[in-house]
Amino acid sequence: MARKSIGNIDKVLELSEKSELKESFLYELSKIPNQTDPMVLSYGKEPKILKECGSKPLFDFEPQEFVKIATDLKLLKQSLGALIGQRGYIFLGDLAELEEVLVHYTIKELMRHGFKLVSVPDIIPTKIIERCGLISDNGRTLVYSLNPFYEQDYSLSGTAEMSLAYKVMNTIFDAADLPLKMAAVSRCFRAETSSIIEERGIYRVHQFTKVEMFVCSEHEKSTKQFEELQEIQENLFSSLNLHFRIIDMPPYDLGAPAYRKVDMEGWMPGRKLYGELSSCSNCTDYQSRRLGIKYKTKDGKLLHVHTLNGTACAIPRMLIALCETHQTKHARIKIPEILIPFMNEKNLIKKQPVANMRFHKYKQQI
Repeated sequence: MARKSIGNIDKVLELSEKSELKESFLYELSKIPNQTDPMVLSYGKEPKILKECGSKPLFDFEPQEFVKIATDLKLLKQSLGALIGQRGYIFLGDLAELEEVLVHYTIKELMRHGFKLVSVPDIIPTKIIERCGLISDNGRTLVYSLNPFYEQDYSLSGTAEMSLAYKVMNTIFDAADLPLKMAAVSRCFRAETSSIIEERGIYRVHQFTKVEMFVCSEHEKSTKQFEELQEIQENLFSSLNLHFRIIDMPPYDLGAPAYRKVDMEGWMPGRKLYGELSSCSNCTDYQSRRLGIKYKTKDGKLLHVHTLNGTACAIPRMLIALCETHQTKHARIKIPEILIPFMNEKNLIKKQPVANMRFHKYKQQI
C-alpha cells in the first residue's frame, strides 16, 4: 500500500513538472513577435516620411511652450506630489472644457465613419494585456499591476484597445458582420518614466485620456482598413489646422503585435520639434490567435480575424500641439473654428478675471 502511494506521489510530481515545463515553453513562445510587412524591411532603423500635412504656423513673436501658456492662464497644475506624482497634472477651467470638447468632437466624427461607441473598464485581467502583445519581462514593465489588491491577476489598462479586444474574445463572426468598428474613450495608465528633455511637461505622463479606434477585419480587407484608419486620423488633425507628418515605422519600432505601424507626428512650435500624436497598427492575426477571435468565410472556412487599432485623440499631446499652434501674441489660445460650436461659441481662451478664481482659492484653503 505504501509503495502504491509513493508511486502516485511520483506520478503527481511528474505531471506537475510537465505542466510547469509546458507553461514555461508557452510563455517563451508568447515572446515571438508578429511577422513584419516586407514593405518596411528595407527601412533598417530609420522611419520613412510618407506625407506632410498642413504648414508650420508663422509667428511675429517667440512662441511659448504649452506648460508656460497654460500655467500663465492658470489652467494647469503640475508637481502634485503625493496626489498623483511628478507625472501628474490637473486641467482647470477652459482647458478642462477643451479636453471634453476634443473627446466629444472626435467621437462624433468616428461615429460618422461607422464606429460603435463602447464604454470600457480600466481594470482588466493581466493575461489579456499579455495576449494583446504587451510583454513585461526582466523586471521592466509598462503596466500597473493590481496584484496586491486582488486575489486574481489584474492590471490597469494602458489603452482601450485591450478592453475592446477582451470584449470580443472567443467570438466567431460571420464575414458579413465585418469589419467590426469600435471606439472607446478611456483613461490610459502607463508606468513608464522618462528623463528625456524632449518628453518634458505633460508629453509623457502616467495617466491620460484617449479616444481609441479598434477594428476586426477579414484578411484580404485589412490593408484597406489600415488605410482608412490613417485617413480618419489625417482628417481629424487637419480639421484642427495642425501641421503634422505621416511616418511609416521601421521594424525596429513596431513592437511585438504590429505587422505594420504608421505614426503621425505633430509640429509643436513652442517646443520647436515634432511629437507623436497618434499611431495606427495592423496586427493581422497576432492578437486574434491569442484571444480566439474568428470569422466564418463565405465558403465555410474558419479564420482568425485581423485586428487593427489607431489613436483618434490622445489628449495631452493633442493639447500641446493645439495650444502651441494656436497661441497669440498676448499669450491666449485661439479655438479652431470647427470646435467653436462645441465651446458654446467661445473662440478664445484667455486668463479669467480674479473674481472667477475665488471659488478655486476657497477650495484650496479647505
